[in-house]
Amino acid sequence: MSKALIAMSGGVDSSVAAHLTQAKGFECIGCTMKLYENEDAGVPKAHTCCSLNDVEDARLVARKLGMPYYVFNFSDDFKEKIIDKFVDCYLHGKTPNPCIDCNRYMKFDKLFDRAKILGCEYIVTGHYARIEREANKFVLKKALDRTKDQSYVLYFLTQEQLAHTLFPLGTYQKSQVRIIAEAQGFVNFNKPDSQDICFVPDGDYAKVVELHAGHLPPQGDFVGTDGTKMGTHKGIIHYTIGQRKGIGLALNEPYFVCSIDVKNNTVVLGKSKDLFARELIAEDFNWISGVAPSEELHCQAKIRYRHQEQAAVVRVLSDGRVQVVFDEPQRAITPGQAVVLYDGDIVLGGGVII
Repeated sequence: MSKALIAMSGGVDSSVAAHLTQAKGFECIGCTMKLYENEDAGVPKAHTCCSLNDVEDARLVARKLGMPYYVFNFSDDFKEKIIDKFVDCYLHGKTPNPCIDCNRYMKFDKLFDRAKILGCEYIVTGHYARIEREANKFVLKKALDRTKDQSYVLYFLTQEQLAHTLFPLGTYQKSQVRIIAEAQGFVNFNKPDSQDICFVPDGDYAKVVELHAGHLPPQGDFVGTDGTKMGTHKGIIHYTIGQRKGIGLALNEPYFVCSIDVKNNTVVLGKSKDLFARELIAEDFNWISGVAPSEELHCQAKIRYRHQEQAAVVRVLSDGRVQVVFDEPQRAITPGQAVVLYDGDIVLGGGVII
């Protein structure tokens, strides 16, 4: 009997993933990762963090399924690899996606190591995505429930990781998952999905950056696309490409953040048309097949989680970075976000926009 380590967040998805894996005959062990201390999220130490409720929900589901359950403290690694990187990105005028980094460095790195120690052949998560074997390669595919598909945040997976990962929910609709959870009597069957970044519980990214940076980024100039001063900004960490609300200027027509000049500490404002571009460069690129294409590639590319992928031509540069040229201009291409390439349902790979 194969052993599987189930990453249980306390939510309905990972709980049903645990049930489905167990029902297939796997010997299952449940676990939850403790990823941050209250102080890291700007929450008072004496305050009862909401994640304790999530741990209790996960523990109750594991107990109901009769599987062992552990809590692993990865808070030191999480601070170094996720929070510190998040802070550094904002200080350098970028907009990071910490959920991708968390999946990459926590679930599919630290947790894989722990699975090996426990003698588990597989990691199981509640992600909505599919893994299939075609010829002698593993492929990552979109979930059948397009409204919940999470393949975008998994572009970093390697052949080795795909060979030892199970996504039981990839062929299910979210509505079916809740029905299964209720039928099993899970305490969290109607628990709302989490929408926030876990260590930014109130959505105030700038507060977390200021807390960990240890200083207030200086004010600077808002400038137009022609370099004309338009006002004073309150620090570059408060802005991201495409932003309109929160600029704080009384202007006679809509203006948007078009770029952030870290060197000169300026935030460039422009009209909506100024946000469109056809080309980007991405670094730290992962090709899921394990091999980068040697020729120009025609595919679809997605520049943020809620973005509809668009037709593009992709070229691998001599230094390993990837150039993506879209057939049509795209709005608000943002440094720090991921660009992910698709061939229909199949994820080809992805990297970080620079």
